[in-house]
Amino acid sequence: MRILERSVFVGPSLYAHFPVIRLTLDLGELEQWPTGRLGADFVDGLIAALPGLAEHGCSFREPGGFIRRMREGDGTWLGHVLEHVAIELQNVAGEDVTFGKTRSVDKPGVYSVVYEYAQKEEGIAAGELALRLLSSLLPVELRTRNSVPEGWEWPSARDEFIRYAQRRALGPSTASLVHAAEKRDIPWLRLNGQSLVQLGHGKYQQRIQATVTGRTPHIAVELASDKEETNKILATLGLPVPKQELVTTEEGALRAARRLGVPVVTKPFNGNHGRGISIHLMTDEEIIAGFNEAREISRSVIVENFLSGDDHRLLVVNGELVAATRRTPGHVIGDGAQTISQLVDAVNADPRRGVGHEKVLTRIVLDAQAEMMMERMGYTAESVPKAGETVFLRSTANLSTGGTATDVTDVIHPDNRDMAVRAIRAIGLDVGGVDFLTTDITESYKTIGGGICEVNAAPGFRMHVSPSEGTPRDAAGPVIDMLFPQGTPSRVPIAAVTGTNGKTTTARMLAHITKMAGYTPGLTTTDGVYIDGQRTVEGDMTGPVSARMVLSDPQIDIAILETARGGLIRAGMGVPKVNVGAVLNVQSDHLGLKGIDTLEQLAEVKRIVVEVATDCAVLNADDPNVLKMSGYTDAKVICYVTMNPSHALVREHVRAGGRACALEAGVNGAMITLYDKGSHIPLLWTHLIPATMEGRALHNVQNAMVAASMAFSLGIKLDAIRQGLRTFDTTFFQAPGRMNVYSEHPFKVLFDYGHNAHAVSVMADLAQRLDVSGRRIVVICGPGDRRDEDLVAIANAVAGRFDHYICRRDDSLRGRDGDEVPRILSSALQAAGVLANDISVIPDEQKATEAALRMGRPGDLLLIFADALVRSWKQIVKFRPEGAPEVRVDASVSPPAPTAIDPGFDEANFADLGDVVRDERGVRFSRESDD
Repeated sequence: MRILERSVFVGPSLYAHFPVIRLTLDLGELEQWPTGRLGADFVDGLIAALPGLAEHGCSFREPGGFIRRMREGDGTWLGHVLEHVAIELQNVAGEDVTFGKTRSVDKPGVYSVVYEYAQKEEGIAAGELALRLLSSLLPVELRTRNSVPEGWEWPSARDEFIRYAQRRALGPSTASLVHAAEKRDIPWLRLNGQSLVQLGHGKYQQRIQATVTGRTPHIAVELASDKEETNKILATLGLPVPKQELVTTEEGALRAARRLGVPVVTKPFNGNHGRGISIHLMTDEEIIAGFNEAREISRSVIVENFLSGDDHRLLVVNGELVAATRRTPGHVIGDGAQTISQLVDAVNADPRRGVGHEKVLTRIVLDAQAEMMMERMGYTAESVPKAGETVFLRSTANLSTGGTATDVTDVIHPDNRDMAVRAIRAIGLDVGGVDFLTTDITESYKTIGGGICEVNAAPGFRMHVSPSEGTPRDAAGPVIDMLFPQGTPSRVPIAAVTGTNGKTTTARMLAHITKMAGYTPGLTTTDGVYIDGQRTVEGDMTGPVSARMVLSDPQIDIAILETARGGLIRAGMGVPKVNVGAVLNVQSDHLGLKGIDTLEQLAEVKRIVVEVATDCAVLNADDPNVLKMSGYTDAKVICYVTMNPSHALVREHVRAGGRACALEAGVNGAMITLYDKGSHIPLLWTHLIPATMEGRALHNVQNAMVAASMAFSLGIKLDAIRQGLRTFDTTFFQAPGRMNVYSEHPFKVLFDYGHNAHAVSVMADLAQRLDVSGRRIVVICGPGDRRDEDLVAIANAVAGRFDHYICRRDDSLRGRDGDEVPRILSSALQAAGVLANDISVIPDEQKATEAALRMGRPGDLLLIFADALVRSWKQIVKFRPEGAPEVRVDASVSPPAPTAIDPGFDEANFADLGDVVRDERGVRFSRESDD
């Protein structure tokens, strides 16, 4: 049993609309060993290891259903069991995940195991530990040496996983803030591996780090961290604080204790979480020990009066006390029979106690501090305390060291409430905690005394959100309400567009429209990330990482996401939902890769974009595979786009008050028209849109219609849509590799990135519609990872439409031999009836482009499909004609006729294209080698 492949989906994918992990699991011989055959020992051992599995409903949809499934009949297969174990392991670590799905795949014994995760590293580790646990429970003869290392033990492995998960998971305080934000539909992004979180998108974002907010004044944090300075400020205001001194040596600590009077407290100058604090120190030895413990945390140590009473944490948010908790240090209560060690085991058996922050309470550990506390009472771990005697094992009451918390918010005296608020305001914190000692929180400190021990700039919320006793308090909600007052926006509008072809141009059009409308757009495309029109990151940025980049940028107020098939299959979408989602088309491209073999499967991938659309799904009604997607979206509105004004379904949709965008014929040409709620809205003549080349580029007419529909659905005004379309052109600067035209040579160059049959066919159609007085020449290619049939389809898309064909390959061979792609293209062209003399095979892209440019004559049209866009465009722009062009032929066809080469042709630069020879007249010509 082994994991063959692992995929981590960060957002909506083929498997779920939330983060999941997919494992390809090979059971091997265990395919013949379902749980029924493995027997009761296996099932019982699994339940003993993870009792929580008894709550899993599985297909029976009731607690105990999964256990029943394992026991009845043949039981179930181990892939399904691993799914449940991976989920339960995350539950044990404190995460609330429930979803899983396991299916067999084509190969016998191989399963697709999908399960939900909360944190990526934790989810991956859960799958690996699940595999190891299951292997350890197998009969000895079925175990493998690699899956269960020698000496491996489940209890220690489980605890190690919990600690691993908690080191990577959001802490309880940060998690409570995130959950409060989710309740208010505020999006969030984790910005690092710790507790730095962005709430909201774009320019509306706020940041938190644990319970410190982006609005917390730096000087306030510095003051709160300076316990001595805090003490002075609060004392100046007449607030109750103990007397204290700052020391750096053991002798200084002893002198301070004598001046203050014992008992005293020692604590680090800038510590937190109760680390290094020692209380009720009486003797010189205790004071020195307390000093040294604090010194491990901080070079400077505070010695202060010991205040008697219970420890209380008073939480103040935005000038109001929102929670008060009495904290009790970790302790045991004697029964006159059990040792302290046994009493600790009994306390830790409480199901509410776990490792770290796993549960409401943390297990008590008998460590050095516990030994010191016992020693003060004259005890050891084997001592038996008297019945009813309390033995404190911690000097501080932090929950993380085994303490307990009791909510007292409803009974705190108003004077104590006001005192806490004044203290936090005095330091200047927006969120702060006051550590207050008093014998009775229900009585005023003015009457019975008490004092402020400390002010915390990043107070923990765990004790308030999940107290051991009393009413849980929503400590996080007031913080979120402070950062996002009612009516304050937290989201930017998000539009996502996908499709086989046209998505880059459409996304760019939409971004341009939004900029014309006054927005600051963030755009992701195949050539980079753009913020307000400026490229900030270069490369193919159509996956979830780029979406996150845009939404994290504090400048943007609208996001346009080009969403490609590759990112969806590899990692899912980068956002859980979008306002407007659009699908342009589904054409044969990338088939045979990553398990996507048919157009229907490809449509299912691209459909994700409209599945998560909330406001509007924009669908190309002229593509049957796209039209079917209307049944899979929960968007409030569906907008159909059609270039056929007689489209029956769209007509019915419009008559029912639906939204649509149609191309209508008129006296002056073709008009892009919007329909919505019975309104007929003429938008713009297609010949007024530069990107359509006076309406001839029908694919860009369609792209403009989709962009207009998306903009309209985003609430952008009609005039801004018209202005955006009128000012968007297909220059290389605005849309690199998307129908760029260069007219500075005696001939015209049409430059495009088309790399599948549909895209190539569209550009070939355009080349036929353009007025050309000379020849039409084309440079074609296909990516090496496409199927042979896809390459043949590319060749067929141009066959018979041009006067000369140059076949090349991309720089990246993607598994093909050097000349394989251009040879396949050449053979397909010949099979389609193209003469061998009209075909050149020039594998290198730069040399193929150079050859085409040298062939160009006045009045010719060159259609060049490029891969390295910037390099090829520069080559076109910098080209200088030098006389008559070269004509190349494919020597694979017998017999090729010699073709004259212009004397100015740089033979050295093209030496590897084949042998260069001279005829009897001394005229050079090339002959492709048989290699």
